[in-house]
Amino acid sequence: MRRSRALALTSVVALTAAGIAYAAETLTVVSWGGAYTKSQIEAYHKPFTEKTGVVINSVDYNGGLAEVRAQVESGNVTWDVIDIELSDAIRGCDEGLFIPIDPSILPPAPDGTPAEEDFIEGAIQECAVANIVWSTVYAYRTDLVGDKAPSTIGDFFDLQTWPGKRGMRRTPKVNLEFALMADGVPTGEVYNVLSTPEGVDRAFAKLDEIKDQVIWWEAGAQPPQLLADGEVLMSTAYNGRLFNAIYNEKQPLEIVWDGQVYDLDLFAILKGAPNEKRALEFVAFSTDTERLARQADWISYGPARKSSMQYVKPDILPHLPTAPENFKNPLQNDFEFWADNQDELNERFNTWLAVN
Repeated sequence: MRRSRALALTSVVALTAAGIAYAAETLTVVSWGGAYTKSQIEAYHKPFTEKTGVVINSVDYNGGLAEVRAQVESGNVTWDVIDIELSDAIRGCDEGLFIPIDPSILPPAPDGTPAEEDFIEGAIQECAVANIVWSTVYAYRTDLVGDKAPSTIGDFFDLQTWPGKRGMRRTPKVNLEFALMADGVPTGEVYNVLSTPEGVDRAFAKLDEIKDQVIWWEAGAQPPQLLADGEVLMSTAYNGRLFNAIYNEKQPLEIVWDGQVYDLDLFAILKGAPNEKRALEFVAFSTDTERLARQADWISYGPARKSSMQYVKPDILPHLPTAPENFKNPLQNDFEFWADNQDELNERFNTWLAVN
């Protein structure tokens, strides 16, 4: 928040000094915090403010639709734009929490390719537009694992070879997929297995093997800190947060890409947003070819536009989830599965957590 206020002040002073008069508009953009929000501030917020004079109020949240639903249903909407996972974008649109976004407002690629052809498959939804491809992976402390380094998703669950605490997000999403892959289910069959009661039982049985060694995290900034502090030997995490810890903070960590679960993050606009017009402008501006490429300067998430890849810096490309060497055994999050089963599996997961 301090950063956003400083940006606001800087923008006002600069524009005033230039003799430009404008209405002091604000736009509240909600995202995940930490290195990810910093990348958006640098790639999207600052340039948008410079272009329009609109001050960005940056707010962090931990995901999900609860806060969105509460605002829309009460008629007291204070957020404009939200960065949201694909399954929640689908559910939120179905529930009428987000407004439809006409793809015609999105700028074409530099060569004239229409936006609808330039974005990767599934990136343009009825009520949301994707900005990045990201992955949940796991990382380990290179100085603490011993002579043999983990290299597969199964190694994360191997407490005999690598005894020590594990960090995992407090949610069934991705954890159930990781558990099944670690138990030998091929990536192409994970959701078929998870769609059966027996498959769900199998996933929870695998999680049982490490449950008493898990430290649960909720905010994306937590796993790199847990690793840095030595509270866990390995932790699942968002790949961009790990990139920041490894390459910017020089932490002794290594990412294991095997079995990565990749997903899209999208911008959506809340129904009843205080500044809907500017929100639409922000979404169109922030998802153009250049803006998406520039976000990769700050965090190693892949742009959602095909045309952006040619503008990504060469030293960044190998660290993206979609780099060929990292993309050998990936699993794409099945947003339809989670849109249909999130509530039921959340209840099962919370019940499982409560049992000692």
